[in-house]
This record gives sequence, C-alpha cells and structure tokens, in this order.
Amino acid sequence: MSVARILAEDTNSKQKRAKVDIRSALSFSDEDKAGMIQPYDDALVVTLRIGGYDVKRVMVDQGSGAKIMYPDLYKGLNLKPKDLTAYNSPLVSFDGKVVIPKGQIRLPVQAGSKVVEADFIVVDAFSPYMAIVARSWLHALGAISSTLHPKVKYPLGDRIEELVRNQSMARQCLVSTILHQPTAEPSTSAQEGL
Repeated sequence: MSVARILAEDTNSKQKRAKVDIRSALSFSDEDKAGMIQPYDDALVVTLRIGGYDVKRVMVDQGSGAKIMYPDLYKGLNLKPKDLTAYNSPLVSFDGKVVIPKGQIRLPVQAGSKVVEADFIVVDAFSPYMAIVARSWLHALGAISSTLHPKVKYPLGDRIEELVRNQSMARQCLVSTILHQPTAEPSTSAQEGL
C-alpha cells in the first residue's frame, strides 16, 4: 500500500468522523418589522407563560437588572405572603417614588418551548404591565431583543425561536400610564407659588 493511499484513507476517515456544528445566527432584518404600525417606538410587550399561566402585558426591559411582578399578577397567581422570600432593598418606581418590595419569588417563565427560572421582586405599585423581565432573564434564555424590530430571538437546538411583540397591547399600556392619576403630593415649588 502506498503512503499516498494511506494518507488519503486517513484523511477520509477523519472527515467522516468530524461533526459539523452549524448554528443559526441571531439576527434581525427589515422582514422582522413587517406588520408594524410605523413609526414604532413602543415598549417591547409580549405574552409569556409564568408559573403555568399565560400572562399578557409582560414588558421586556433590556436596560433593567430587576425582574418585577405587579399586584395583578401576584393576585392572579393566587400567591400569598408565605410564598415569598425576603427582599430588603428598596426600589425606585417609574414615577420616582421609593417602593418597598413585598418579597421575592422564583417562578418558571416559558418562552415558546424554552423554560427559564426567574426571581421576581414583588411590588405593590401601579403598572400597566403584569411583570417586567430584564437582562438576566434574556441572558439565561440566550436571547437577544430588538426594540427596532420588536422581537426577542433565542436559540433552541438547531433553530431560532422568537417572541413577537404585541403592539396594540403596548399602546394600551402607554395610554393606561398616561391616564393614571396618582395621588400626588404638592411639590415645594407649587406651594411657594400659592
């Protein structure tokens, strides 16, 4: 047997044994913007399965580190104070008020067919959203989100799955926030003018 033939057989057997690991790229294109009312600058609002229930009005906030659960979801999941663990760090709400959390709870969050555990901080404050999922949830999911192409994409095996925004729900949340009339305390500057 010639040396060339032995080398050729060795190369062929290595090629047969080599596994090709081709992964789909997580990317966005103009096709991802199809069906949106433009201009689009609404929050990224999706439906997720949290604690075994389909939950609408979940905001994906890639700028936040905290996953938040609001009163409507807390009550809707029939959670009780005994279900919570202590969380002693105050938070600042969207309107600038300090909020003392009721506690924290770990729940499964399902996106498509992928489930990731998330620690939600439970607060008793107004929000048009049921919950907010944050950067750490995106990282655990292996996902990227785009507010320009309002979607979340993540790998699942050899394919890419996506969560599509609910633009009408995002706009309803915006309107709800605008119409919400918090009990306001008069500011110092307003009192000085009287």
